[in-house]
Amino acid sequence: MKIHPTAIIAPDTQLGEGVEIGAYSIIGADVKIGNNTIIGPHAVIDDFTHIGEGCHIFQFTSIGAGPQDLKFSGEKTRVVIGNFNTIREFVTIHRSTTADIGVTIIGDHNLIMAYCHVAHNCLLGNHIIMSNGATLGGHTHIEDYAIIGGLTGIHQFSRIGAHCIVGGASGVNKDVPPYTTAAGNHAKLFGLNLIGLKRRGFSEETIKALKKAYRTIFRSHLLLTEAIKKAEAEMENFPEVRHFVQFIKESKRGVCR
Repeated sequence: MKIHPTAIIAPDTQLGEGVEIGAYSIIGADVKIGNNTIIGPHAVIDDFTHIGEGCHIFQFTSIGAGPQDLKFSGEKTRVVIGNFNTIREFVTIHRSTTADIGVTIIGDHNLIMAYCHVAHNCLLGNHIIMSNGATLGGHTHIEDYAIIGGLTGIHQFSRIGAHCIVGGASGVNKDVPPYTTAAGNHAKLFGLNLIGLKRRGFSEETIKALKKAYRTIFRSHLLLTEAIKKAEAEMENFPEVRHFVQFIKESKRGVCR
């Protein structure tokens, strides 16, 4: 391990093999850091934070600080970060309150660019990209392969679906269905994320089926409940289409239209 002599590390910190900790970084109590993870200089990893293997945490990040929630009373809650994540400069990731899932979770292979904020009780999947300055309110859930544009704000308790893209400088106050493109303030849908789906290797048949479901739900001029029923009746045997329809059906905040 390469640990700079100016780093301050709590005695009960568990460090894996090959961990690097830069100058003037502070590692709090009850922290676990997996093999080959790099913590840059001037980073703060606060109490009760678990970080997986192969992550790169850049300088001036703050991970595991208490939530910005007036109901929080100092309970022992956690941030859990998976493997092979890149977390850039000045990112803030807060530990959870005891509500909802009771933990702030970030999965694997995510890129969180400079100045992003992940609030308490957020749940992020895998292969997500958050561009510079993107901000998540508390209890936000983001599914795999979603892309959040720079300077975009996501309202608390919102859900961002898999393989969707949210344009930069957007304000998202409702759920964004998977496989779609959304942008604006407040964010509106602009069809499927066709370029992203093709890049991810989705078949022509799958994309065609998603287009059909999208048209039924958002362009048929039916009430949303009626459109969902029609989409379910017409649904072809594609798991992506089932996920698309079910995501919309289960939305509590409502979806972008």
